[in-house]
Amino acid sequence: MPVHITTVKRAVSLLFLEAAKGVDVQYQTYTWEQLMYNSLENLPEDCFLPLRTTSGFFPVPKVIVLNDYDQLPKRSVRFSRTHVFMRDQYTCQYCGDEFPKAKLNLDHVVPRSRGGKTTWDNLVTSCHDCNRKKANLTPQEASMPLRSRPRKPAGTFGLVNLRKIQESWTPFLLVDS
Repeated sequence: MPVHITTVKRAVSLLFLEAAKGVDVQYQTYTWEQLMYNSLENLPEDCFLPLRTTSGFFPVPKVIVLNDYDQLPKRSVRFSRTHVFMRDQYTCQYCGDEFPKAKLNLDHVVPRSRGGKTTWDNLVTSCHDCNRKKANLTPQEASMPLRSRPRKPAGTFGLVNLRKIQESWTPFLLVDS
């Protein structure tokens, strides 16, 4: 089961400390030793990143499996502005365009002045223009239907931008690619 998305630096550390093994799409595992003495040509294509070292290249697996762990990660996602943007994949939920974070707002579907709460189910990402156009109206009143119904993500992997995930991750995620 997917536990976390980590950095290359952390993955190499876990491999070196023998706390994890590299995995390819055929579920073949590789220890630090096996990776150290293996050339990239002998490994499955697109499952490893070449990391330049002083003595050549080290193949860093795109997926690692922990040898053991003491607890599963929390399944709930902390409510935050960034997590709402991630849930909506930095896309305006009214016009459907994707924007950088600086050009986005959070919009209350039911405006706060009308009793709308600041919750997962009432907040969506919107661009500045759509936010001004909708103003203090509901989406129906403004004739601006939502692209998707806002809801709380199911765990941290509910926040992964599915259009930008590594193709080599798909066998390990419970999503349709």
